[in-house]
Amino acid sequence: MKSVLKLLPAVTLTVGLALSAVPAVAQQPAPAPKAAAASAQPKASPAAVAAAKEILQIKNATAMYQGAVPGLVEKTKIALTQQNLNYQKDLNEVAPIVAQQLQGRQNEIGDGMAQIYASEFTEQELKDLVTFYRSPLGKKLIDAEPRAIGLSMAFMNSWAQNFSETVMGAFRAEMRKRGKEI
Repeated sequence: MKSVLKLLPAVTLTVGLALSAVPAVAQQPAPAPKAAAASAQPKASPAAVAAAKEILQIKNATAMYQGAVPGLVEKTKIALTQQNLNYQKDLNEVAPIVAQQLQGRQNEIGDGMAQIYASEFTEQELKDLVTFYRSPLGKKLIDAEPRAIGLSMAFMNSWAQNFSETVMGAFRAEMRKRGKEI
């Protein structure tokens, strides 16, 4: 029971992010069969990629991956330090050098995201989304969505915790019918 409750925040976060990541996902066609999915995605037009990048810029997507390089450098340094305790001083000195060498590589994430958006939406759909996000309602969505998602996540966590008690009660009642107390 407790292990299920420990997983709930991660599960609800994943569900919340999946539900909020891309508007109008429900309108998208079903995924291609696995054979077709294994092949490379077709290249989107430069205009579609530009519109996708504009959407990501409007939605401030860079905030999601802004610290990716320093974060991965730090994680790698920690892992290497744990495996090589005698090199801790050197690894601490090398980490800023590696971070400096790899600075800016997080932009590859944004480029990849733009390619994905451009492959999931037509050029016209992307331009329509840009228009929408620049509209008063689109701006309100961008401003209000993080709070709405946060409140939704809190509600889902609270609901899951309360409902898990209901489920536990149902299990206990059924087990009692079998003459077993849990």
